[in-house]
Amino acid sequence: MKRISHKIYFGIILAFLYAPLIYLIAYSFNDGKTSVWKGFTFKWYVALFQDAQIMESLYNTLLVAFLASLIATILGTMAAIGIYNFKGGYRSAIQNVSNIPIINPEIVTGVSLMLLFTMAGTMLGFEMGFVTVLLAHIGFCTPYVILNVTPRLKRMDNSIYEAALDLGCTPVKAFFKVVLPEIMPGIFSGALISFTYSLDDFVITYFTRGSKFQTLPVQIYTMTHQRINPKANALSAILFAVILLMLILINIRSSKEAKKSRT
Repeated sequence: MKRISHKIYFGIILAFLYAPLIYLIAYSFNDGKTSVWKGFTFKWYVALFQDAQIMESLYNTLLVAFLASLIATILGTMAAIGIYNFKGGYRSAIQNVSNIPIINPEIVTGVSLMLLFTMAGTMLGFEMGFVTVLLAHIGFCTPYVILNVTPRLKRMDNSIYEAALDLGCTPVKAFFKVVLPEIMPGIFSGALISFTYSLDDFVITYFTRGSKFQTLPVQIYTMTHQRINPKANALSAILFAVILLMLILINIRSSKEAKKSRT
């Protein structure tokens, strides 16, 4: 009886969390513009991909997410290796500092970056746009890479790296031949998480984008200022599907690594 009640409780929680998403996805196929169901259609998806402004926002979002995750993965991996090589209390102190952007509320990060970019723009003569959004995304994505790569470094057997040096490898060659393959699962997970968070970010992007640069989350927010446009339902459904797919890939990768570590 207790187990059944736990399942019912879990089902209620899932329904509470996902019922709005199911409703949104279902009504993205509604033939009408209101909440009254008038038939099944794909016309809002067709209209979505024919909208030049939305397509430009999609391109901006994918470009920022790709570049931010790529650069953040490189920087985060280098930072994780540097933190791992620190000794004593310095390692834990720097590790805690690197986690601050994750813990910090997005509204605080967004406003502080906006003030920084505004001041820098006044001094150097530039406006906020693609570059400022990219820098902001790199800033909040890098800690997630550090968080994923560091545990892989801690689990690595240092004697393998030392053996590679003894067998004639240079430190650089030993890193690419020994260390990099060992930490690659963490790098891959960090890159996927960075891409997902960058793709989905609204708050920080909203404060650092300026007046001319637009991404998909900001575009959706702009579309909801007026009467709900059915294209916003279709756009939200696609964005949700992409992020869900990325999370599934991350979980599959993590489960495979967990099985390998147990065997």
